[in-house]
Amino acid sequence: MTNSDFNRRRFLELAAGSFLGVTASNSFGAAGDKSNLPALANPAKQLIYLYMEGGMSHIDTFDLKTGHENQGSTQPINTNVDGIRVTSHLPRLAKHADKLCIVNSLTSTAGDHEKGNYFMHTSYQQRATIRHPGLGAWHHKLKGKLNPTLPASVFVGRESRFHGSGGFFEPEFEPLAINEPQSGLKYARALVEKTRFERRLDLANDIDAEFLKRYHSKPIRAYGHMYADAVRLMDSPDLAAFDIHKEDEKTKSRYGSEPFGQGCLLARRLIERNVRTVEVSFGGWDTHQNNFTSIPELCHTMDQAVAALLHDLERIGKLEETIVVLTTEFGRTPLINQNVGRDHYPQAFTSVVAGGGFKSGYVHGKTSEGAEEVIEGSMTIPDFNATIAHALGVPVDHVLYSPTVRPFTVAHKGKPQLELFA
Repeated sequence: MTNSDFNRRRFLELAAGSFLGVTASNSFGAAGDKSNLPALANPAKQLIYLYMEGGMSHIDTFDLKTGHENQGSTQPINTNVDGIRVTSHLPRLAKHADKLCIVNSLTSTAGDHEKGNYFMHTSYQQRATIRHPGLGAWHHKLKGKLNPTLPASVFVGRESRFHGSGGFFEPEFEPLAINEPQSGLKYARALVEKTRFERRLDLANDIDAEFLKRYHSKPIRAYGHMYADAVRLMDSPDLAAFDIHKEDEKTKSRYGSEPFGQGCLLARRLIERNVRTVEVSFGGWDTHQNNFTSIPELCHTMDQAVAALLHDLERIGKLEETIVVLTTEFGRTPLINQNVGRDHYPQAFTSVVAGGGFKSGYVHGKTSEGAEEVIEGSMTIPDFNATIAHALGVPVDHVLYSPTVRPFTVAHKGKPQLELFA
């Protein structure tokens, strides 16, 4: 077997697991919804989750404390919304503040990267005995697919600490992972001409027929469906959604040449083709040293990409039905350390949401004068995730059971914060 044959087989076996559309009726035993919370009349349909891996500094981005000694050299600028100021390193996003719902009052109990990342993605504390599903998996599980050909969930990034997985759900709820957005979806084209490829598939089906007749179990059927969905994608025009090179150079340059920017461009293309959830990860925010030389570069990359994404989503009419989340595992210490950096700080930090029915040009919550603690509108991680789930029309009290018959919900004990909605 050649290396290309092996890689193509791995594409069929692994990537295609994301292409099955299974709704809540296929769950491990779903309980009825118990919430008295009324469903939104027009919930958002899609989610773009932008994850700043490493711990984005709140005091150097969206929660500046001008004049306080904790602020350091970071300077504020005005935005296109009166009363909202952001760091001067985000000039493009400053022009899109009228689209942003800034949450300056998040608080967590997880102070290391692995646990904080896991908690943010799942609303559950990390345990050795179970993997909890991420929000994208819940979204797929309970709402199904919008495009039956494409995967419901895609992860774009290189970060090894990715926790937005399918957890204990069936394998088809795992996101399709793409490391390099410029490379698109690899090994998705047949190496032989179509009729020859189809003959090989027919031969494989004939060989498998007796086995499938004898062992007609759900896992075996799912494996066959996985191949069928992968083959269908290989022959579908929707495969072009993964090719960002179909965009003109001007558009690509607006997002920036960095992998994160190109990942945001890929996210927009996938959202246009009705993929449910796309996560794009951007690492490097762990600024224990030289915070004030690292932050400008990090913010420049984020600013360019997210501003272009918001602009394009609004232009193509997708912003109102798509939630854009910009988040991280925790903030950074307001007190500057001896290495002119900031350390891990889960007590208070910031995340931003846009589109999907959320208030725009709005700041929720408040931290103290030096950004050390939340003094108004405190919001836990499960509350934040419950709010996003509610905006997507995912019922927050809908119970699904793990294979060990333990009950779980999308955001643990979190409650949607209705004041964030328009």
